[in-house]
Amino acid sequence: MLAGFLLHLRDARLPVSTTEFLTLLGALQARVVGPSLDDFYILARACLIKDESLYDRFDQAFATYFREVETLPGFDAGAVPEEWLQLAARRHLSAADRQKLEALGWERLMQQFRERLAEQKERHAGGSKWIGTGGSSPFGHGGYHPEGIRIGGESGGNRTAVKVWEKREFRNLDDSVELGTRNIKVALKRLRRFARSGAAEELDLEGTIAGTARNAGTLDLQLRPERHNAVKVLLFLDVGGSMDDHIQVCEELFSACRSEFKHLEHFYFHNCVYENLWQDNRRRFDQRIATSDVLHKYGSDYKLIFVGDATMSPYEILYPQGSVEHSNPEPGAAWIRRLTEAFPHAVWLNPEPQRRWEHTQSIQLLQDLLGRRMYPLTLAGLGEAMKQLSRSG
Repeated sequence: MLAGFLLHLRDARLPVSTTEFLTLLGALQARVVGPSLDDFYILARACLIKDESLYDRFDQAFATYFREVETLPGFDAGAVPEEWLQLAARRHLSAADRQKLEALGWERLMQQFRERLAEQKERHAGGSKWIGTGGSSPFGHGGYHPEGIRIGGESGGNRTAVKVWEKREFRNLDDSVELGTRNIKVALKRLRRFARSGAAEELDLEGTIAGTARNAGTLDLQLRPERHNAVKVLLFLDVGGSMDDHIQVCEELFSACRSEFKHLEHFYFHNCVYENLWQDNRRRFDQRIATSDVLHKYGSDYKLIFVGDATMSPYEILYPQGSVEHSNPEPGAAWIRRLTEAFPHAVWLNPEPQRRWEHTQSIQLLQDLLGRRMYPLTLAGLGEAMKQLSRSG
């Protein structure tokens, strides 16, 4: 079984050596951990993975290899914690019940939240008023409400929260991902055509040989313009939340950009751009970059490319304090306007299927802010986006 595990990790392009694998086997023989899959995961990662940037790839490979574990004999499918059953209550709301739940509006929602904090004295589950779990109250987690504030815990799966009170961890996109689909490979060629331009000179070997032959052996050096990447790009990448559904295609695009654009600066944001950006998701809370610094540091000749699903509460774009995870002093729309004014050559690439755009208010708002320069993250969409940047360049 473990020999197959080693091969599976290597298939996932994880640099696991035979020596590291023998170390893992030795630790198992010495009973360093007990017969627990969780303990084995920790031990395997410690023995086999030496670079923390590969942890995410290891997690995915581990999960796919051991996904059949829960079907093995002895797995107690009935041992479900009571709290899980309470959270399941949200699934039993009928369509009529959901329609009765009122979207409160931003000011009324925040006012009710302050009142609940002042009044509530104990834990609640399954209700419609108090801060709790698994109910239809606008406050808590694991339940359903068309507009609410999620406090800790896991999402109820509906993605309707307009505020989230918890520390959220995002992972960096992997810029070494090999392009896995033909569509993205073709798109890479489009990016390459857009990026290449004549610049400094380089040796024209064929011309030099031909000229030397014509001169009866006297060296005739000939030079030609070197074709290199002269385009400057700012890449703004939305991470976390609903963007988790699009990690693979975004990593493929990120990898393509890293290989094609010599002058590339990338920044992360969540849902909408606000007063701060970051370049490392693992240190996003203590190594932030002021968006105003980006506006002043880079010239207007940079091409600005946003990548995100633009799917969020409209409050996050239109209202101060509307961000889902912090109290932003200015609405996201103000920062989008500043960025597009400073970098007029801008497009937005959206991995969400285009057929859903007209049904999502936040997408329509950002479409208007970008001057309708939003394109689907598809072969055709990338082509149109590159044409737009070429026209504006």
